[in-house]
Amino acid sequence: MAAISSLGVGSGLDSEGIISALLAVERRPIDLLKQRTTDTNTQLSSIGKLQSLTSTMTDKANALSSVTLWGQKTFASGDATAITGSATSAAVAGRYSVTVGQLASSQTVTSNAFASSSATLNEGSLTIELGAWDGPPATQFSPKSGASPTTITIGAGETSLSKIRDKINAASAGVTATIVNDATGARLSLRSTATGEENGFRISAAETTDDGDATTGLSALAYSPLTASTTMTLNQWSNNAKAMVNGIQVESKTNTFDGVADGLSFTVAKASATPVELTITADNSAVKTGIEDFVKAFNELATFIKDQTKYDAASKKGGVLQGDQATIGFQWQLRGMLNQNSSASSTWSRLSEIGIAMKADGTLGTDATKLSDALAKPDELRKLLATDGSTTANSGFMDRFRDLGKRVLDVDGSLQQREDALNEQVKRNNDRQAQMETRITSVEARLRAQYQTLDTNMSKLSNLSSYVSQQLSLL
Repeated sequence: MAAISSLGVGSGLDSEGIISALLAVERRPIDLLKQRTTDTNTQLSSIGKLQSLTSTMTDKANALSSVTLWGQKTFASGDATAITGSATSAAVAGRYSVTVGQLASSQTVTSNAFASSSATLNEGSLTIELGAWDGPPATQFSPKSGASPTTITIGAGETSLSKIRDKINAASAGVTATIVNDATGARLSLRSTATGEENGFRISAAETTDDGDATTGLSALAYSPLTASTTMTLNQWSNNAKAMVNGIQVESKTNTFDGVADGLSFTVAKASATPVELTITADNSAVKTGIEDFVKAFNELATFIKDQTKYDAASKKGGVLQGDQATIGFQWQLRGMLNQNSSASSTWSRLSEIGIAMKADGTLGTDATKLSDALAKPDELRKLLATDGSTTANSGFMDRFRDLGKRVLDVDGSLQQREDALNEQVKRNNDRQAQMETRITSVEARLRAQYQTLDTNMSKLSNLSSYVSQQLSLL
């Protein structure tokens, strides 16, 4: 007898439809688990967003607790073309009268004119030594502390003016060489790399074959105002910058004066015939911006929690986190931070007193007038916001919010534990689905085998019925 190749052929039943209906009943628990996993993943997404917003709020609170934020100063110059500068939190607020006597400069000397940059001198060596001249007029040279003379050897094929320039520049001797060309010819110009009195220089020359003339050959590049035979021309002395600060003479090797007063740095650009007023004032703008950033971060967090936990009567649906105990508990903790007074400041005890108050919708509003008045008392404001107290009662409000954020985000924190629990729930659902899928595969195989057998048996009975009918008709 031929095998039944399609279910239902032997019995005349819709076996495939019956099996599909039976399997659909078996799959119902899996469908419920899949929906539950989808809902749990949605909750996980909301918890992740909640953690991100909490982290942002924590960072903004921490910024207001930072020592570097408070006590910042602003620098203002009465003549920015003459003096610019900056002030750190270490600077003392006040006014400074500064008169610029002279700018820092580099020593510059120039040789006599040669026919061209390819003009040759002779072989030998040049020795460059950095130091300070006591002039003008110069009577002595004091070598720079910690610097050693640099000797530059001029060998065969290196005696042209341009190659001597290159040798000097390659030696990193604290002097830069250039060639200046004009109608009179080519002249070698030497300039100190750095400004300041101690960065002057002198040059001595030694010729391999001395022609006996100090004004020709390599000797023509020697420089010392103490030597009458020198032919190099002094264009500029090396000088320190000099200024009078509140009547006190100060000097700097560069045009920047660092640390003349605590936290004060200024750079001079030109000499000033009259004093330039420098003003150092407290910078409240950074604190104000920090407060505004915190309020914005808090409001974004509060609004998100409200939206995720609300019930919409129109759609008769609750938010993704409605009834979530970790979220609701965190919401109450946030509000509790605001409701508990702080003893950190002797002037204020609540945020509402400086213009930061909670509105009916759970977000924070600011009163510009009160906040401006509070910024005028930065020391007390810092205490109210940034004091790191031993208890919640004597801590600043930003310290409270920072610590709360860290607690709920910590590995043992409520939000992290809630995320872990949801992830575990998803894992259990997936494992259970896999187990049920395996069982359904077995059920389907059993049902198909049963209906295959039914088809075979019904086919046999049908054949037997036909045979009996034939025999009866013969009788």
